[in-house]
Amino acid sequence: MLTSGATSVLAWQGAQEHHPSRRERRKGANPDDQKRQINVAGTTRSYLLYIPHSIPKNHPLPLLLVFHGGGGHSYNMPRFTGFDELAESRGFLVAYPESTNGHWNDTRNLSPADDVGFVRALISELERSYPVDPGRVYATGISNGGFFSQRLACDLTDRITAVASVAATMPETLLPVCHPTRPVSVIFMQGTDDPLVHIEGGAVARTHGRNISLSDAVRFWLDHDQTAKKPAASDLPHHDSNGTSVHRDIYSGGKQDTEVVVYTIRGGG
Repeated sequence: MLTSGATSVLAWQGAQEHHPSRRERRKGANPDDQKRQINVAGTTRSYLLYIPHSIPKNHPLPLLLVFHGGGGHSYNMPRFTGFDELAESRGFLVAYPESTNGHWNDTRNLSPADDVGFVRALISELERSYPVDPGRVYATGISNGGFFSQRLACDLTDRITAVASVAATMPETLLPVCHPTRPVSVIFMQGTDDPLVHIEGGAVARTHGRNISLSDAVRFWLDHDQTAKKPAASDLPHHDSNGTSVHRDIYSGGKQDTEVVVYTIRGGG
């Protein structure tokens, strides 16, 4: 089961666009984010790391991996998401990995890189350097980063506890090869009016492969985790007047206390 803290970490607040604005790009990264590199099978890969300032020595820390969208970069993500501030107040590590060509290998042929191998090596590196709690390693991302988080839920469940996909369901090419080795909790956040990743499935941004529908992606994880088929449903309170509303479905009672949580943003794109 996802605790309220884990849900706050994984579920981004409100509907987000696929990429940060020009203003956000100009701001750059938080100076407290440390730029790191790691060699993976002869290839130098990079990431940003945020370490909370006030944590007890040797206190086990959750780790959150945050994946940028297609055409994005790791340095955009700290201020785009606000996760540094949340990590400081809640006490967890945040890593923002960088792709090799602006895209993650989520099986849609956007990148040939071994990104799953990169993430595995990165988790191991951080576990050697910091008191990472191996039972609380989470992945999240938006658009291409959200699709890649789904791949990690399929291919890296020995290291990943839960994933959250924002503006992403699951690539059609991933579904037939997705064979998780254990239950994994999953969050989806999807807008009904998303013009690039259609909630009913279809072509992604016209030329970037195809995605399955949100309902099919949810059904896959309900079956895998063996959760309840009837959700606890609720409409979330409005916090602004942008014309959208958020409906939440929580499917609980899965194997190893997993759950699937779906945020549907009505009118969100």
